[in-house]
Amino acid sequence: MYAKVLSLGIYGMDAFSVIVEADLSQGLPRFDIVGLPDAGVKESKERVRSSIKNRHFQYPVSRITVNIAPADIKKEGSVYDLPIFIALLKATKQIKGNIENCAFIGELSLDGEIRGCRGVLPMLLKAREEQIKTVFVPLENRAEASVVDGIDVYAVSNVIEVIQHFSDVAPLEPCYLPSQPQEQREYFVDFADVRGQESAKRALEIAAAGGHNCLMIGPPGTGKSMLAKRIPTILPEMTFDEKLETTKIYSIAGELQKGERLISMRPFRSPHHTVSAQGFTGGGNIPKPGEISLAHNGVLFMDEFPEFDRRTKESLRQPLEDGKIVITRTGGTVSYPSNLMVVAAMNPCPCGYYGSASKQCHCTQAAIKRYKDKVSGPLLDRIDIHIELDTVDYDKLSSTQRAEGSFEIRKRVNKARRIQTERFAGTGISCNAKMSPKITREVCVLGDKAAAIMKKSFEALDLSPRAYDKILRIARTVADLDGSESIESEHIFEAIGYRSLDRKYWGK
Repeated sequence: MYAKVLSLGIYGMDAFSVIVEADLSQGLPRFDIVGLPDAGVKESKERVRSSIKNRHFQYPVSRITVNIAPADIKKEGSVYDLPIFIALLKATKQIKGNIENCAFIGELSLDGEIRGCRGVLPMLLKAREEQIKTVFVPLENRAEASVVDGIDVYAVSNVIEVIQHFSDVAPLEPCYLPSQPQEQREYFVDFADVRGQESAKRALEIAAAGGHNCLMIGPPGTGKSMLAKRIPTILPEMTFDEKLETTKIYSIAGELQKGERLISMRPFRSPHHTVSAQGFTGGGNIPKPGEISLAHNGVLFMDEFPEFDRRTKESLRQPLEDGKIVITRTGGTVSYPSNLMVVAAMNPCPCGYYGSASKQCHCTQAAIKRYKDKVSGPLLDRIDIHIELDTVDYDKLSSTQRAEGSFEIRKRVNKARRIQTERFAGTGISCNAKMSPKITREVCVLGDKAAAIMKKSFEALDLSPRAYDKILRIARTVADLDGSESIESEHIFEAIGYRSLDRKYWGK
């Protein structure tokens, strides 16, 4: 007896179609699963066996061979429990209905309950691409499943519902959640909460407008973390494509909140400095998304930047340059998008008060050098904007006058981003920070006066070609905020000002 059932799988960001075949033959009772399964897939036979018995179906006493094709791709997880269950019942003729062009996804409990699984959204998108008409998914994944139109998706809580559907005893209705109106952003923090630090606010506004990475340096208690946590409140709204891609990553990582259809607020990830390199980039035999990928289309905040493991910090180099991270493990190579904005914060020395106008530093020069050397020159060169903060005086801190809030700042950021969207239409570039060197030369044309200032600064500061390009991109963003079509000398001056701290603190 033989049966074939469709299913789907995940490898990195990509889903692939799967065929689950069940063959029942004469011989000593045995249950084998082939097709490059991992330990989680091999355990399916115990869950499937218990589900069949506990739901009072007839378990076949014969030699059972289940093949999960294609056999050259590693299968992992419990997502194949339901298709194996259906294949066995179909092979033993306990399902009478037509299951052709129907795919099944889900983990089984021992009593036949269907539990949620990771990666349902990308799998459904692949099913639509493969023109599969019907997919059965766990009820827990109903919200993300309802995002995909063009196919019939049935959300089920147990195997009895599936069997009764095909037996026409209790036909199911495709899961459908009406599209929700654009929800309003609700943040519990605001830039109006921050007293003083006007120059830092301005720099972060530029960073948000152009998608630039930034590094904040200052003594403890000057508001570095406070400012970073408020950056999402001034970032522009996500496009539908950004929401979909971000939701796919969170679905694969199993990070979607229950009942969440699409992630509509830009991610803000703040890993502790003890995070491992694998947790940061992505880990596992077949790597899952790490903190870098989970911050895609959002902000990755790295507080106490020098304290991160050196391998962890250096793993940022490729994502910052290429907008993606490629991870190679024994299970294969996967690539995850990482179009993110890195915001790093650090003290200028171990005690935190080197260069401070209010308190004296007690660190030795050797200790300061060791601390600063934890941040390498190549990594520092990849950070666009450098921001220095110092303590806020009492008058500003105690002032009752309301500071400019996130709403006002975000209006200017949105205006600048709209200019960039029109400028880069059809190029795949989302903002000024992502411009290639070729596009940078085309877009960032300087007048004679601005070019002369740039030439003098390049020679005086001994800038690298990368730093030169970054200054041009920052200047382009400053000009966009001013509504200027051309980059003027004042825009160049301001942009250069954000590239001076590496000379002050690192002497580079």
